[in-house]
Amino acid sequence: MANVSKKVSWSGRDPRDDEDERAGETTPLLNGTGPGAAGGARQFTPSSFLRPGQLSNVDLNEDIRELETELPRPYPNEIPHNEKLLSLKYESLDYDNSENQLFLEEERRINHAAFRTVEIKRWVICAMIGILTGLVACFIDIVVENLAGLKYRVVKDNIDKFTEKGGLSFSLLLWATLNASVVMVGSVIVAFIEPVAAGSGIPQIKCYLNGVKIPHVVRLKTLVIKVCGVILSVVGGLAVGKEGPMIHSGAVIAAGISQGRSTSLKRDFKIFEYFRRDTEKRDFVSAGAAAGVSAAFGAPVGGVLFSLEEGASFWNQFLTWRIFFASMISTFTLNSVLSVYHGNPWDLSSPGLINFGRFDNEKMGYTIQEIPIFIFMGVVGGILGALFNALNYWLTMFRIRYIHRPCLQVIEAMLVAAVTAAVGFVMIYCSRDCQPIQGSSVAYPLQLFCADGEYNSMATAFFNTPEKSVVNLFHDPPGSYNPMTLGMFTLMYFFLACWTYGLTVSAGVFIPSLLIGAAWGRLFGISLAYLTKGSIWADPGKYALMGAAAQLGGIVRMTLSLTVIMMEATGNVTYGFPIMLVLMTAKIVGDYFVEGLYDMHIQLQSVPFLHWEAPVTSHSLTAREVMSTPVTCLRRIERVGTVVDILSDTSSNHNGFPVVESNPNTTQVAGLRGLILRSQLIVLLKHKVFVERANLNLVQRRLKLKDFRDAYPRFPPIQSIHVSQDERECMIDLSEFMNPSPYTVPQEASLPRVFKLFRALGLRHLVVVNNHNEVVGMVTRKDLARYRLGKEGLEELSLAQT
Repeated sequence: MANVSKKVSWSGRDPRDDEDERAGETTPLLNGTGPGAAGGARQFTPSSFLRPGQLSNVDLNEDIRELETELPRPYPNEIPHNEKLLSLKYESLDYDNSENQLFLEEERRINHAAFRTVEIKRWVICAMIGILTGLVACFIDIVVENLAGLKYRVVKDNIDKFTEKGGLSFSLLLWATLNASVVMVGSVIVAFIEPVAAGSGIPQIKCYLNGVKIPHVVRLKTLVIKVCGVILSVVGGLAVGKEGPMIHSGAVIAAGISQGRSTSLKRDFKIFEYFRRDTEKRDFVSAGAAAGVSAAFGAPVGGVLFSLEEGASFWNQFLTWRIFFASMISTFTLNSVLSVYHGNPWDLSSPGLINFGRFDNEKMGYTIQEIPIFIFMGVVGGILGALFNALNYWLTMFRIRYIHRPCLQVIEAMLVAAVTAAVGFVMIYCSRDCQPIQGSSVAYPLQLFCADGEYNSMATAFFNTPEKSVVNLFHDPPGSYNPMTLGMFTLMYFFLACWTYGLTVSAGVFIPSLLIGAAWGRLFGISLAYLTKGSIWADPGKYALMGAAAQLGGIVRMTLSLTVIMMEATGNVTYGFPIMLVLMTAKIVGDYFVEGLYDMHIQLQSVPFLHWEAPVTSHSLTAREVMSTPVTCLRRIERVGTVVDILSDTSSNHNGFPVVESNPNTTQVAGLRGLILRSQLIVLLKHKVFVERANLNLVQRRLKLKDFRDAYPRFPPIQSIHVSQDERECMIDLSEFMNPSPYTVPQEASLPRVFKLFRALGLRHLVVVNNHNEVVGMVTRKDLARYRLGKEGLEELSLAQT
């Protein structure tokens, strides 16, 4: 145990810690230590493992936390932050079905025809997910195209007018003001209405599918803010893309449709009630994420692989088919609607929000001599990606500490928008890279100081939406860009994109990464053509594609799904092998320096994320050392007052209670009989499912699983349930509602064995028992997530009440 750097407990703390915690509640810590951070070493005493009715912290209750966060709190100037933290504010999801008597009786009543009906409903839901995700993508694309076009036309007309008269400073001011104004609106709705809609949403969906309940992440309000926010971010000229947030949007759509109701609108359509549980909801969210990728890139297979590689923690063959079906419907819907919008109703040539265009095989084939060149480009992409992530890491740390007020977040977003416009204008103004306008596909050609019939080449990259700039870099003929133009653009856009990712706006990092890579990749191709005296194989468009793949792979570290997405978006399988080679190299090189961008942001938010495997050096730890103890247990027949007191104790906030067989008149504890959740107890108390002490044989009110599903997912807090003094003396029989076969582990089991069981089965509570089947502790997500492999060996993260 000498190699564990720090041993921290969040069970059975010293009372003085609670006083410090209460004193620190006025400081809203986003991610940081402080008065609320747990401290002190865990003490093991023979009698401290289990006492029925004794309380300890095993998990937090979100409803109580939400009530607390609604109170106004003063903001500190600086939030102390340490990256080696795990936040206690995150709940786990109940992916493990509770196989109690009610559940088993319902399953036995369902015949073969009913099971077929349920399966058909799953396919119907997946089709609806695909259709709605495609329609949302169409809405975003059409609105962005019109608003951005209007903005660029206004600025272009202004620049053309003042180029002749003089006074271009007004054009700069107009461009910066338009950008800042649009971004201000997009940032205000995110910062003040729904902060979880910030960013691409991919890290949050990864956490959700991993089993972590991120508050508000799949609500309707989040979807509305996400869609509006990403439109305003792209129109505002930020270095962002509209493709990344489609994954989050698809996930929210899937979560809403699969439940057949909206808690935000307070409407229940009385359909799909069977799917109102975390396990089913998770599978549909996986399908929604895949449909989002499919709509963004026109890549249904890539969407399935993305959901498998980056998202879903649990997978099976039937799920694969349903997810593929949702992805296919999504891209078909987008294709159909956009073809009608563009006036070609029978031409299905717009499968995604971005289409990289077709590459000519004859001019852009590759030979075996180019393989080392591709590997070198992968190395460059890995190094630049690691640099991007490292800079963004320190920038995010700075934001967490100092820019935590919504008003400051809005001001920062406006500043970045104005600076982006100013940098673009200055770069275009200083550039003398003029190209003939004949045959050019430039949407908004700026002449500026070029001769008649020519346009400024720098404006092709800056004075356009990022998606159009990527396609131009891929397909513009050789000689369309000066090497100095590409070099300066790469340098400036790299830092702008790094500064932009993490702002309080809805935005993705896919397209900016592709644009950076396409720029330096094209520069690389031009250099090769110069060195080889214009050989036909050194086509700059081909190397722009490889550079784009290398840069995106170096930042997000995706391999399998990104290979297929790039192939489907280009409509060419010829480049499958070189893209694979580039992405693998970029991932290996990037992982040597720093982790991927999404994993880094998950860690910075102190989320208890469980990776696929336990730390490799953790075999010396056992369940006895990592478990939380003492554990609050309930007897099979328990007094109502005891249950209410346990649930009301804010210092406890358990979410799972082992049920033991014990005589109510003694303190001697017998073996484990089952496990019951806080949410189940809340429903039992709400429906008054208890009998008088004198009539224990009386049949209590009969509940059905429908009663529990109606309360899902927002179970009422215990404070909202009134229990009279007489009712407190009644008894409640938990036998019918508890899970009689919870997963258990002996206290001598090693940490990797416990981790594998917990992670593979998607558990929330794992009961630790001794040789006599008596409860000695409880393992939850945070008990396992706080151990990780650091630079100095195995280390244990601190836990904070944030």
